[in-house]
Amino acid sequence: MIPPTMPEPKNPIRLLRVLGLVEGVSFLMLVGVAMPLKYFAGMPGAVKVFGWGHGVLFTLVCVALARATVLARWPASRAATVFAAALFPFGPFLIDGRMKRWEAEHAPATSDASSPA
Repeated sequence: MIPPTMPEPKNPIRLLRVLGLVEGVSFLMLVGVAMPLKYFAGMPGAVKVFGWGHGVLFTLVCVALARATVLARWPASRAATVFAAALFPFGPFLIDGRMKRWEAEHAPATSDASSPA
């Protein structure tokens, strides 16, 4: 539970969604650019650079997923779905529509009383 003196954290699902999309692009770059450069152009350094970046991003996605699961009180099945999507090259893009809906569900409701008349 967040102490009352601390501000409400931003929507953790938005961070997860954005990181997932960036990680998805890095995966496609690794498989679609770096691997062909390694095997067809003799440039193994490309895999090292793209692989390292993708590894960091994947780790950040896993941390963001754990955070979103706890803060949004997701069931394990939803977290497992998001994790499984992160393992496939186009997974983050295929699940993005659901992620948007889950993000909207978790968004704080705006109060009409706080808007100026």
